[in-house]
Amino acid sequence: MTPQKKCRFACTSVLILGLPLLFVFSVTSAQNTCPPNIDFENGTFANWQCYMGYTMAVNGANVIQLLPTSPGPGRHTLFNSSSNEVDPYGGFPVNCPNGSGNSIRLGNDMGGGEAEGISYQFTIPPNQNEYSLIYHYAVVFQDPAHAIYQQPRMVVEISNVTDGEVISCSSFTFIPFGSPLPGFFQSTAPTPDGTPVWCKDWSAVSVKLNNLAGKTIQLMFKTADCTFRRHFGYAYIDVNSECSSEFVGASFCPDDTAVTVTAPYGYQAYKWYSADFSQVLGTEQTLRFFPPPSAGTTVAVQVTPYDGYGCADTLYAKLLDNLKVNAVAGPDALYCGDKAVSLGVNPKPGLVYSWSPTTGLSNANIANPQASPGVTTTYCLSVRNGGGGCLNTDTITVTSSVADTALSLLGKSIYCLGNNDSAVLRVNPARTVQWFKDGSLITGAGQDIFRVTQSGAYYARVNNNDGCIATTRTEKIFIDQPRPGITYPLEYAVNNTPYQLQAREFGTKVQWTPSFYLSNASIVNPQFQGARDQSYNIRIETVTGCITVDTLLVKTAPAAGIFVPTAFTPNSDGRNDRLFPVLMGIRELRYFRIFNRWGQLLYETKQLNTGWDGRINGVLQSLGAVVWVAEAVGADKRVYQQKGTTVIVR
Repeated sequence: MTPQKKCRFACTSVLILGLPLLFVFSVTSAQNTCPPNIDFENGTFANWQCYMGYTMAVNGANVIQLLPTSPGPGRHTLFNSSSNEVDPYGGFPVNCPNGSGNSIRLGNDMGGGEAEGISYQFTIPPNQNEYSLIYHYAVVFQDPAHAIYQQPRMVVEISNVTDGEVISCSSFTFIPFGSPLPGFFQSTAPTPDGTPVWCKDWSAVSVKLNNLAGKTIQLMFKTADCTFRRHFGYAYIDVNSECSSEFVGASFCPDDTAVTVTAPYGYQAYKWYSADFSQVLGTEQTLRFFPPPSAGTTVAVQVTPYDGYGCADTLYAKLLDNLKVNAVAGPDALYCGDKAVSLGVNPKPGLVYSWSPTTGLSNANIANPQASPGVTTTYCLSVRNGGGGCLNTDTITVTSSVADTALSLLGKSIYCLGNNDSAVLRVNPARTVQWFKDGSLITGAGQDIFRVTQSGAYYARVNNNDGCIATTRTEKIFIDQPRPGITYPLEYAVNNTPYQLQAREFGTKVQWTPSFYLSNASIVNPQFQGARDQSYNIRIETVTGCITVDTLLVKTAPAAGIFVPTAFTPNSDGRNDRLFPVLMGIRELRYFRIFNRWGQLLYETKQLNTGWDGRINGVLQSLGAVVWVAEAVGADKRVYQQKGTTVIVR
């Protein structure tokens, strides 16, 4: 017998309405070709047809409506055996536990009245009248105690498409209703609404397909939530096909000291016999011979599914000492210090794996560990049969290399444009460098040194000589520009009376020049106290070093007062267009009000240096006199009131 191949004796796992399913194909001839990707081992849904739809109750019956579709996110989900994930309710692995590399989940635990399906069709080879199919399943669903036709469910249909016949003993429906189903247990995991969840660990069903050579067979699995759209059911499928009737261990090594033969996983009961059924050899899934039997010995095992779910069957295996073991460590790999690299290949049942050295390995006793060595390391893989024979070795070198992500800043990360400051970013030399700004690639920026000319968040992606790619930290650069200087409105102060001035507040440093008559020339709001007019330059410096120079003229008067022109010309010529009070030595304007001849209020303000434009609701008022009144608080803290008339002229 030749060594086992990947397609042989595989397992399909389907999770429907919370019910995981697993399928194993077993065919009596080692020459049969496995249906392509029936085991999902290429990591896709190729050759499977996916369905999505809804479930509903119609006239006391449960109806599942499905339409063909591509795999739906969250409803047809692929799992890899390396994840070690378990079902949150059942606690069993989501990947088929008999060595399969990939499994799928059918459905989810969201409810919503959803239904899912998946099907596979294949044709039994001509003249192959002895053909058997084994599928494994595991199931999980809520039991909200609705009427039986309203409950979540899983439906399995195995049919002879050619003749339009359903293979009845392998087709059934799981419905949580009444007493617990055979082999089920109640989950102890909490659910959002406290509804019980029933689970069944991976189990097997045997399908006899003898005398159906040339016929087309369809596997169909469906899951559905409850019809009230609140409670869920879901499933896992993992087809790990073995197109031979041989069991794991049926082919052994000439130098083995013992032989362990393993029947398909997931049946309720096993019973092993000698070839003539004259002797019972064991009642477990595995049968062990010590020492090994004579080459050519045939054994049989009767497999019994869980009550009511599948067909009893008898399977045979011929034991031959022709096994050859091939160690595959995999191609040499590169470890870049971030993501561990995978060594080896998927495990084969019955083989024992060992790696050395163990440094940097996730597990030195599995076929495909993850490696993250601190230095370049050559690993040796030793593989032998479970009975100790057929030792074979292979090596792989994992180069350990880390891209240098050091990023240095020359200059300032915050500065003002035009002050002879700059920001220059630098990385150490690498095979390739690419700079990014705010997450976007900067075209043409591939040098080790990059001069920043715009504000933004910058980083580089570097690729070293070994091919490791990494990203540096991000450096935020802010390049400011100075604000234009302005001339403040005239300020009027009373001779030798304190009067507060105010500069713009956008900088971190302020300096008034000259400092004459000021209480403090280094704050934004110093007090002026003098007997003559004074002009000031106000130097404002920001945190970025930008400098703005404003100007202010303070005029002085012997006494505080409110002065309003006797006429103004609101003709938009830029001269005397607004009527406002001129305040001498005033610190606060309480109000300035304008009335027409009939006492109607036309305008009111408390703001300094603003005024009336001669319009009411946008309409320019006619020529004539208006009356104004004003009240203010002087720099001497006295209250000043004033009233008068002003003429509107053109």
